[in-house]
Amino acid sequence: MSATVPAKAALGPFENSRGRDSEVKPNIKDLSREELIDWLDQHKEPSYRSDQIRRWLLQRGVFSFSEMTNLSTALRDTMGREFSISRLPVLLKSRSRDGTEKFLFGLADGYSIETVLIPEGGRLTLCLSTQAGCGLGCTFCATAQMGLRRNLKSSEILDQIIEVQAVMGAGKQLTNLVFMGMGEPLANYEQTLKSLKDMTDARGGLGFSPRRITVSTVGLVPQIRRLMEDTKVNLAVSLHATTDAVRSRLMPINRKYSLAELIECCRALPLQRRKRITFEYILIQGINHEPADASRLSSLLKGIRCKINLIPFNPYHDSPYQPPTPAEVEGFKDLLMRRGFQVNVRQSRGQDVQAACGQLWADFRSERVNPKSSYIEHGV
Repeated sequence: MSATVPAKAALGPFENSRGRDSEVKPNIKDLSREELIDWLDQHKEPSYRSDQIRRWLLQRGVFSFSEMTNLSTALRDTMGREFSISRLPVLLKSRSRDGTEKFLFGLADGYSIETVLIPEGGRLTLCLSTQAGCGLGCTFCATAQMGLRRNLKSSEILDQIIEVQAVMGAGKQLTNLVFMGMGEPLANYEQTLKSLKDMTDARGGLGFSPRRITVSTVGLVPQIRRLMEDTKVNLAVSLHATTDAVRSRLMPINRKYSLAELIECCRALPLQRRKRITFEYILIQGINHEPADASRLSSLLKGIRCKINLIPFNPYHDSPYQPPTPAEVEGFKDLLMRRGFQVNVRQSRGQDVQAACGQLWADFRSERVNPKSSYIEHGV
């Protein structure tokens, strides 16, 4: 497992990420709908103001209380005295030849994260990060080699959506959200859940349908069960091997939650009608793509309502692995399809700008850009 940096203590709704002793005002986006209603009640304001304020913040993406024109001047002034409105500065924006865009965002404490916008047909999918770095040590993932810097707050997850939507402009709208960026979403469960509630809140939140949101996990069994109880979003499980020996080598989390335990958890989940679990399987040359692997995979998943996404390994700097040949990928896919599974081969997007699955490495110091510039864009 890669070396990790302990996550910082979780902050309360009225504390700022720069520290409890800082003079910086707390970020109003860190308040849940219920917390904002409590604050309004303390200031003798009606509860319906909560959704008005949240629509300004989340749907319209304003960064000044003065822009909230359907609120009284007194209320706007009070909020301005007590709160700040966060935003994520874009440190670097990279555009791939295939149209994929990668955003390097700066966090208030100096860390950075990456977010990926993927256009495909009529869909615009945003790949979100939930942690700065990752502490789970998967050997095929560049992010894991960073170790864990810290968990993101729900506001920092939401701000990725707000900032990208602002960059795209009014003529385009995100259609899908996937929690497949930096970090393990279920290792930051409470903040991930809080952000999901705001994303799917049609009254004052972003108004996304849960059917348009997918949360990916390496297999934190207790949190998987909680997620399915607490939300209606789609679940994607990173599998990547068919034996404990190989999976533990690739994914140290398997030593805590074995393959059998993970599969049994997935088998027992009460899936809604027409819903399927997505199993993600990265194909790595010489590791996990032989016919015997396909046979074991089909046996493991037999009887589970699911689909399988095959992902040829995306190399990163100094990675020890390589992808199989296209013929080997197709052969693996065909063996699974003959067993009756729905199988998709996910084409790598943004590989030329290190934006593909497993390639995210948000270290601004490693970027060859002028750190004095707040916004840099380059193409290839």
